[in-house]
Amino acid sequence: MLLSCHQMRSVEEAAFADGLTAESLMEEAGAGMAAAIRQFQPQPGICRVHFGKGHNGGDALVAARHLTGHGWAIELHPAFPESEWSPLTAQKFRELTPRDGAARPGLPLVLLDGLLGTGASGALREPIRSAARQINRARREEGARVFALDIPSGLDGDTGASDEDAVCADVTLTVGFAKTGLLAEPAVARVGRLCVIPLGALSERITRVAGDAVPGDIVGTARELRLGWPTRGFDLHKGDCGRVGIVAGSRGMSGAAILAANACVHSGAGLVTLLVPAEIEERVAAGVTPEVMVRVLGSLDELDRMRFDILAVGPGLGRSRDAEILALLRESPLPMVVDADALNALAGDPGILLSARGARLLTPHPGEMQRLDSEAAAPPRRSTLRRFTEKFPHVLLLKGSRTLVGQRGQPIFHNATGNPGMASGGMGDVLTGVCAALAGQGVSLYQSACLGAWVCGRAAEIAVATGRHSEESLSASAVIEQLGPAFCALRQGGF
Repeated sequence: MLLSCHQMRSVEEAAFADGLTAESLMEEAGAGMAAAIRQFQPQPGICRVHFGKGHNGGDALVAARHLTGHGWAIELHPAFPESEWSPLTAQKFRELTPRDGAARPGLPLVLLDGLLGTGASGALREPIRSAARQINRARREEGARVFALDIPSGLDGDTGASDEDAVCADVTLTVGFAKTGLLAEPAVARVGRLCVIPLGALSERITRVAGDAVPGDIVGTARELRLGWPTRGFDLHKGDCGRVGIVAGSRGMSGAAILAANACVHSGAGLVTLLVPAEIEERVAAGVTPEVMVRVLGSLDELDRMRFDILAVGPGLGRSRDAEILALLRESPLPMVVDADALNALAGDPGILLSARGARLLTPHPGEMQRLDSEAAAPPRRSTLRRFTEKFPHVLLLKGSRTLVGQRGQPIFHNATGNPGMASGGMGDVLTGVCAALAGQGVSLYQSACLGAWVCGRAAEIAVATGRHSEESLSASAVIEQLGPAFCALRQGGF
């Protein structure tokens, strides 16, 4: 759910009118922020707190207090003299006993941006501008990881427009609900990874205050997504978990087929069959995990005689089968994940989607989307997705630094997980395998797309957070290795 800054203030005012206190909300928000920081930075280090005079600064101080209890050293950098602080911010300062980190070099360095909240607007003014510059400089020159609290200081919470010195965050911990400006395309580089810190007291009042004014968009959180992911019964068997057929691979592109199949196995599919051309069958069979059944595919007509619950078509397939692919997309009653070269084939005649006999999930990257829809190059991407799903009765997963998922009659889903290390080859093949596995287990294609995007992004985050990979070294294979922990994180309801 997305709110404007005005709507957010209305929700808070309703909570106060019902007897809740600003201090209770601040305590809940600060505790949630500290938990999120520890998720992304498991090893305790040095936390440098830049805070303003308002309640956003108070949130930062509460978060810092919780971090001290987990071994973090704290450095405090107030932007204003104490005489200008709000009474509640001053109280939270007195409750904090910081542990000095100045004499502890070599530890991870985290910066908290608690300078301004959503109530601020317009150009940055001193001393906030200098403090924001100091944060950005530490990120560039000291390798600090920046966490913006509620919103990066200098960013407009409604429009996403930013001051030239606005804080550039690695992670933004927004309170209660995501604000519309945080998802604006120009804001992505300032916002970084977006986490929604839940506040139960506000969630209870959202319908009464925001009502029909709430936009039809949602931000993916584990707490909500796990509700659509069924718990496995003890009497489950492999036939219950989906028979997935993956049509992929060609000479020189066997890796795409292997990645998709391996990801499918590690996402819970019951039986995975990888169908490849004869010339790469031996190489693929040697490269996939042993649980994958590899078969040579002559004609796509053979798929009609095989028992599958869902098909995934396209990774590394090449363009020699375009006519067969189009016939399959049109005639097969099976649900299907359509990716890569299957999308390129479809670009020649996207109108066949109107008469397709089965449900389809399309997973294009921006270039593939532009080939499907010549207007897709014009921003915003949200409009591209909405236009396409209004025209075609299928699910569209539009890849990007904020992957979007849409279907006619469903809210637009904004995925918040992931990191810049995912900007490398093979990530889309992994996503195809994950989505196919989820759909094979009985989840709708729309929900499979939302879950798949979240899980792949979270796996990438875990790979880096554990220290086994950097964003530079991250690979699609590394993401597959972390799918298990990512599904655990989904069950546990992390950020």
